[in-house]
Amino acid sequence: MDIDVRDKIYIDGAWVASTGTGTLEVVDSATEQVMATIPDGTAEDVDRAVKAAAAAFPAWAATSNEERAKYMTRIGEALGARMAEIGELITHEVGMPVSLAVPVQAGLPIQAFTDLAGHMEAFPFEEEVGNSLVVREPIGVVGAITPWNYPLYQIALKVAPALAVGCTVVLKPSEVAPINAFILAEVIDEVGLPAGVFNLVTGVGPIVGEAIASHPLVDAVSFTGSTGAGKKVMIAGAETVKRVNLELGGKSANIILEDADIATAVGTGVFGCFLNSGQTCSALTRMIVPRSKLEEVEAVAVGAAAGFPPGNPQTEGVMIGPLVSAIQRDRVRNYIKAGIDEGAKLLVGGPDAPEGLDTGYYIQPTIFSEVTRDMTIAREEIFGPVLVIIPVDSEEEAIEIANESQYGLAGSVWAGDPAHAEHVARQLRTGQVDINGGQFNPSAPFGGYKQSGNGRERGRWGLEEFLETKAMQR
Repeated sequence: MDIDVRDKIYIDGAWVASTGTGTLEVVDSATEQVMATIPDGTAEDVDRAVKAAAAAFPAWAATSNEERAKYMTRIGEALGARMAEIGELITHEVGMPVSLAVPVQAGLPIQAFTDLAGHMEAFPFEEEVGNSLVVREPIGVVGAITPWNYPLYQIALKVAPALAVGCTVVLKPSEVAPINAFILAEVIDEVGLPAGVFNLVTGVGPIVGEAIASHPLVDAVSFTGSTGAGKKVMIAGAETVKRVNLELGGKSANIILEDADIATAVGTGVFGCFLNSGQTCSALTRMIVPRSKLEEVEAVAVGAAAGFPPGNPQTEGVMIGPLVSAIQRDRVRNYIKAGIDEGAKLLVGGPDAPEGLDTGYYIQPTIFSEVTRDMTIAREEIFGPVLVIIPVDSEEEAIEIANESQYGLAGSVWAGDPAHAEHVARQLRTGQVDINGGQFNPSAPFGGYKQSGNGRERGRWGLEEFLETKAMQR
């Protein structure tokens, strides 16, 4: 593969050189070969981008909602024309098998742009409250800092609604999977978005991310990533009392009750844990089950795991590719070793590389059983294809264990009686819950309780994140 050399960033409607001289390498997760290079941006780059966004804000905010929505639709359609290319690219960047990457990694971002016109039309931007006219106005310049696991989708969930409501944006994509962001910038340039409305600065978090979060002309920061990094963004943003929206880590519980369909619940749960090689913040990584059903659950889980042999993500039928990087692979291996050392029962997998896959950042899909609530693998976010099965003696204990996590991003409940499942779901302290395998809804709000963050993305809730409220008494 030829190396894709990206030597410019996008500021004020033009591709310009960074003020720095460094470059960052982007590595193909399956081959361990350098696939691209990008500028290692600087705080000076951020300052230029933020000032361009601030200058562009008044005119962009003054355009009509309808006009901005049309721009978003055009961006979505232009991304759609490059859907196969984007899916293939993100397969190389992240490792998700291409058969999944095209509909998920490329399809969801396209939908995030094209769906906005409908959400904008239905949104109450103005309402009468007594003698007041209450209006919702764009907050200003938005700094978007995004992760590598669903790189373009996480970008779209911030950039699309922010632009749609009249904000201007400075984006820092993950340096691990950044080339998809360059494609978005190319598309935005092609559709003719006014100069300064969207800006792209690449680089590392401690420099570019820190500069965005602390810049006095940035009115709001939207960050998705680890809880530790999110705390640093919040501290940096506090200096200027800017709004900081965070979507952070998770350790989501999948509660399977006594009368659930075990085969369906466990099989679906294994897939929900292993999707994208477990590199999903809302992955259902804790399967909490009745002790009386443990043997049955283990058998189904082992059988389901056999359907997920890791392999080259370009190969048809492969469901699990490599992890994104050597750092991530080693991190997950260490968690698996910790599970073994702390006495969890290893059902399948382990810390060694899968047979025949010594090149690439591959990990064996791993399932532990007889996990106790105090074990490291039961408490900390692993971010790899590692499922822990926790047996409990009552429904109350299941709910207690689900809620004792520092996180509260997602969850799932399975029961023979849907009303019973909903009763349990209402007791979970988490931002979303799937009931008996409820389907993914891209218009439903997404975000977390506790240390999984604050704020919500998607649908009309995603628009609200980038609006201020003004009351005018008459």
